[in-house]
Amino acid sequence: MTVNQIYTLMNTVTGEILGKSDIVAEDLSNVVDIGKELFSNTDVDNYVKSLVNHIGKVIFVNRPYAGNVPSMIMDSWEFGSVLEKIQADMPAATENKSWELTDGQSYDPNVFYQPKVSAKFFNSRVTFEVPMSFTEKQVKDSFSSAAQLNGFVSMIYNAVDKAMTVKIDALIMRTIDNMIGQTLHAEFPSVSNGDYSKVSGIKAVNLLKLFNDHRKAQGIDLALTAEEAITDPDFIRFASYTMGVTADRMTKMSTLFNVGKKERFTPADALRVVMLSDFQKAAKTYLYSDTRHSELVTLPDAETVPYWQGSGQNYSFANVSDIHVNIADGSGHTVEINASGILAVMYDKDAMGVCNSDRRVTTNYNAKAEFYNNFYKYDASYFNDLNENFVVFFVA
Repeated sequence: MTVNQIYTLMNTVTGEILGKSDIVAEDLSNVVDIGKELFSNTDVDNYVKSLVNHIGKVIFVNRPYAGNVPSMIMDSWEFGSVLEKIQADMPAATENKSWELTDGQSYDPNVFYQPKVSAKFFNSRVTFEVPMSFTEKQVKDSFSSAAQLNGFVSMIYNAVDKAMTVKIDALIMRTIDNMIGQTLHAEFPSVSNGDYSKVSGIKAVNLLKLFNDHRKAQGIDLALTAEEAITDPDFIRFASYTMGVTADRMTKMSTLFNVGKKERFTPADALRVVMLSDFQKAAKTYLYSDTRHSELVTLPDAETVPYWQGSGQNYSFANVSDIHVNIADGSGHTVEINASGILAVMYDKDAMGVCNSDRRVTTNYNAKAEFYNNFYKYDASYFNDLNENFVVFFVA
């Protein structure tokens, strides 16, 4: 063990704290230990110079990770692989003959009116596994008690569990990302370069374009950028108004809010909203805190996510609000979607989901080499139903 004399540093620090001297550069390299990956067994005591230093306490990095993604897990079933979703089209109205009776005319009540029913089938599954080997006999020599050994094994179990959680969470977010991509492509099929700054629609709402157009109509020519918008109180009010109106409109039967152009409505108890946390936190900081009746301008209740696809290396707004995915176009081809500035999605709970989730562990013991192999396996079906309501809000 290295022991360093730091009395000179302590005298200097005391003078700085008491205001007796100016702040000077302090050498902390011999004060704070930043650790090293390998422990040297040549480290000896400072008494007889021959006793090897022993490990006094062992700490395992073993904090559980619960994950944080929108709730999408649905039910599972044991037999069969296909999820079938059946719908009936709304029938058209016909002439009511009760008020146009003609003497001597026959009115046939035996005409067959067949309902228009269609079915959609979801029959794909994704899978992966995380393998991990465990030993007991070979690792016992590295610990001084059974409690330490159990703590070590528990840490490895927890590391595997965290790895599984991160990967499953990522798949749930990719389910949302794919639906965003499908909606953008359906709403703006002519956009191929990722530049959505000049477009806005019903299912894909460019809040920044609408806001800047609104201000220009009022004679205000100063246009906001995407990053400026999320901290601008006036923009946040406009966004809250637009999202609130959209939620109300989705409660009425319409074909405008889904890619499949089906007659759908989304009551309030079936509406789900997922919002980028940058935007939600900005609203609380820059708008609600300075508004007397903040409940009048509050954004819809929402689950929040720190990013849609990833944080990048700096958590910049451009990274956390971005998706860059290839989606299926329904004809056997893929389309590249690259869009940034995504603030929120608003959708029917039946539009997306994860079903038939199966998380399990299989084990094999190797008697020759005396170790266990655990295989942590995961299967699930992730789906987007383009016939259900889904709206994406973005700034570009």
